[in-house]
Amino acid sequence: MLTMEQVKQYSEQGYLVLDELFDVNEINKIKAQAEKIISEWDELSQDHIFTTEDNDRSGNDFFLSSSENISCFFEEEAFNDKGELCQDKNLCINKIGHALHELDPIFERFSHLPILGEIAASIGLINPQIRQSMYIFKQPKIGGVVNWHQDASFFYTEPQSVVTYWFAMEDATLENGCLWVEPEGHKGPLRERFNRSGLDTNMVTLDKTPWPTEKSTIPVEVKAGSLMIFHGYLPHYSAPNYSSRSRQAYTLHVTDGNAVYASENWLQTINLPLRGFD
Repeated sequence: MLTMEQVKQYSEQGYLVLDELFDVNEINKIKAQAEKIISEWDELSQDHIFTTEDNDRSGNDFFLSSSENISCFFEEEAFNDKGELCQDKNLCINKIGHALHELDPIFERFSHLPILGEIAASIGLINPQIRQSMYIFKQPKIGGVVNWHQDASFFYTEPQSVVTYWFAMEDATLENGCLWVEPEGHKGPLRERFNRSGLDTNMVTLDKTPWPTEKSTIPVEVKAGSLMIFHGYLPHYSAPNYSSRSRQAYTLHVTDGNAVYASENWLQTINLPLRGFD
């Protein structure tokens, strides 16, 4: 599916953007289903806030059990001092995760499209397996920062195999919090591992290489319908969204079944099927 030039760019830069790969009708189906899930969600608890300021999820059974269900997480600034939502519920959700790709029929069909398997094969995934799915809202005015990180920290395999599929459901711009990446940063070390033991989690430092700064990184602005794929070692982050427009995206984390998936990883597939693309 990918050209030799595209494969070369992915290999050398650590990421690749496929502009407007999906048409507006396909994207609107996904967006509408995300809205439906939120409209039916009634667990309005501050315990369900998601943030990357603190990665300690110890004892957070709501998060740790979300690996095989569909759960909604709130933005950090979703609640006021009285514990009330600061605006309409549909404008307060940070993300939906983490098994949309298996448990929701609309997301399931989209997540397993054959074209995604063709892309996986082009970049060397022999036996792709979808580990996690997330629908991310980056809400207007309150969309929180996502700190610099590498996805292999959360989906550690030997050898490294995790690839992220990042689908733009809306235009992603500097104003509404597009992704920033460090080109060729995937050639550096893995800095951390997010390990789990029972209900305890721990972010373990592997390498003290500093996270990149804006001097060595670039923003990746993309149109709705575009797909960005990136290597598990690629450092990336997104700034807060203070604009009046959301920056919705859908993501899949895919590993190679021929690699060894660490038993310490927080997300383990136990009850659901573990499969790739149709």
